[in-house]
Parts: sequence; structure tokens; C-alpha cells
Amino acid sequence: MRLVMLGPPGSGKGTQSAMLQEHFGIPQVSTGDMFRHAAAAGTTMGKEAESYMNSGKLVPDELVIGMVQERLKQPDARRGFLLDGFPRTKRQAEMLSELLTEMRAELDRVILITLTCEEIISRLGGRRTCNSCGAVFHVQNRPPANDNTCDFCGGELRQRADDTEETVRQRMRVYEESTAPLIEYYRERGLVTEVDGAAPLQKVFDRIIRAL
Repeated sequence: MRLVMLGPPGSGKGTQSAMLQEHFGIPQVSTGDMFRHAAAAGTTMGKEAESYMNSGKLVPDELVIGMVQERLKQPDARRGFLLDGFPRTKRQAEMLSELLTEMRAELDRVILITLTCEEIISRLGGRRTCNSCGAVFHVQNRPPANDNTCDFCGGELRQRADDTEETVRQRMRVYEESTAPLIEYYRERGLVTEVDGAAPLQKVFDRIIRAL
């Protein structure tokens, strides 16, 4: 199974990707996680990617393509993969198509999770991430037992710089402007399955499985 997960920031595509990874036994390839880990390690590429993400802008293609190519050629991706956060532009989709042709493979489905801007602001504005282990909580939907303290490791919980309302609205504008041609590109190829992300997690997951 070779899948692409699309959706605006905060739509739940990362969570759904993790559930699909377990269900199908294929690796979840998240470019966002790749860059955040690189940023935490202090690499040049990681720092540059972090500056784009913190301002709500898309990371340029040249910082993304090489990393994705290397990842998809690793042994655990030979039986399939799920791309989360890539491609984000029509050009990236075209480059991915070229790469898959080279690998003698093709996409099975593009899952598009939809959510309104106000719903996204509510979700991301309340999100808190552990500074130590990376666990994610939400002040309303999944609050920690103690304010600003991780339930798992005791680390400090912080709001990511790209989760503030101003940055989220900017990210949504960038998403809508950049992703519309990408979605149309995949629609023309009959690959898109659209799912309402406002439903409970398990219901969203069940709908995706039925579609696949």
C-alpha cells in the first residue's frame, strides 16, 4: 500500500497516518518530524527548515526532495509507505511521480482530510508538546494531569511557535494557495478520497479504511 495523506495543519493527518501505519505495517514518512528532529540536532538543514516552519511558510523543495528520496529507498519502504506532509505542491507531486516511476511503483490512494480554519485554530491553539519526549497533549481534549508537565516523563509542556493563532492563519493561507493545484492534480488522476476530519478519530479512521 502506497499512500499520501493530505490535509491542513491540525486536521489530524499525523494521527491517522500513525494508525494506518500500524494497520498496514508500512512506515509513516513524515517530513515534518524529519525536519524537527534535524532542528533539535542542530544541523544546518534542520535550522533552515525550522525558520520556515516557525513563520508558517512551506519548506522549499530543495530541502525536502533529497530526504524523501533516501527514505523511500530504505528496505522497510519496499512493501509500501505512507507519506505525511509531502508532497505539498504540484511540482513536488510531479517529482514524486518521477521517483516512483524510477522505483517501478505507483500511488494507490491520496487521502484528503478536510477541516475548517476555525476548527483548526481551536485544535492547534490548545496543543501542548513535551520539550523532552515529544508527547502531545491538548488543554481541552487531552489535558495533562498537572498543568505544563508531561504525564510520561515530567518534562515541560510548551506551545509550538507555529501553533499561535496568527501563525496558524498564515499557515492556512499558504496551505490553501499552494495545495489547491496539488489536490486538483491528484483529482484528475482519480486518486483522491476526501474524509471529514471533524469526526471522532476512530470514525475518521474507519472511513479511510473503508475507502481503501
